[in-house]
Amino acid sequence: MSRKLISNTGPIIALAGISHLYLLRELYKRIIVPKAVDQEIRRCGQSGIGLQDYLAAGWIEVQDQGHIDPLLLTALDIGEASVLVLSEREKSALLLIDERKARKIARVVYGREVIGTVRVLIEAKKSGFIQDIRKPLNNMRINGYWIHDNIVGYALQIAGES
Repeated sequence: MSRKLISNTGPIIALAGISHLYLLRELYKRIIVPKAVDQEIRRCGQSGIGLQDYLAAGWIEVQDQGHIDPLLLTALDIGEASVLVLSEREKSALLLIDERKARKIARVVYGREVIGTVRVLIEAKKSGFIQDIRKPLNNMRINGYWIHDNIVGYALQIAGES
């Protein structure tokens, strides 16, 4: 694909944690993370899952998102809010966000197109970069990344793996 992609923290950690971060580079023209997301990833909680893959991905651009409206922070965490703020400058970019409330705000309030990590895996399979999505999905869940059973079932169906 030849689109820019702005990513939130969770998808980067989820893909890096299963050594599939490279899929973003294969599928999208430019991958951008707001500075606030970069800082969240570098802190990476207690686990540190995927941190080394992220740090090695010199093709991911970090951009200062600028001022975040405090009102937006009452509804979203700083990473999600920073993705939306940055999307104001990069209006044509696709947003990669997994959290439901943030996705809804991005679509309804900001009019942005949003995908999730599972969609990245489906697109990667369709494009021939991976053989299946079942194993990556299972590995993400093993690493503690929460994905609803209904989403997994639907994704496997779409990918022809049900």
